[in-house]
Amino acid sequence: MATGKKTKTLYTQDQVVAQFNHLRQEQRAIASKIGELELEKNEHKIVIDTLQEVDAKRKCFRLIGGILVERTAGEVLPALQHNQEQIIKATEKLKERLGTKGEEINQFRQKYNIKVRGERESNQEESKETKSSGQGILVAGKD
Repeated sequence: MATGKKTKTLYTQDQVVAQFNHLRQEQRAIASKIGELELEKNEHKIVIDTLQEVDAKRKCFRLIGGILVERTAGEVLPALQHNQEQIIKATEKLKERLGTKGEEINQFRQKYNIKVRGERESNQEESKETKSSGQGILVAGKD
């Protein structure tokens, strides 16, 4: 029977890189979805602002599942507001997932000592800048 001990799995370098790339791909997908929802939220806001200014009995057309439906502005407005609230909630949940995914990636990077290519070069440039900024300064001694 299995004991309750967890065995530490050792990955090859290729497996570590593949897992890291998979995590980053998931993070990018979440960020992309957040962007899409933000655009959709802004579109809803524009339509809601426009419909609030018109008469509630005015004829309005809405695309639902690929079908154009005729309604009144008064009927469509509450549905749009509800949809906007749902989009905001979904965006907040995705932002939380994005944060936890970022933490997961950072822990994975620390665990396997992963360096990203552009990162090391920029750190070296920063250290060169700090070293060179100290050069050329003359300090006069007290006589």
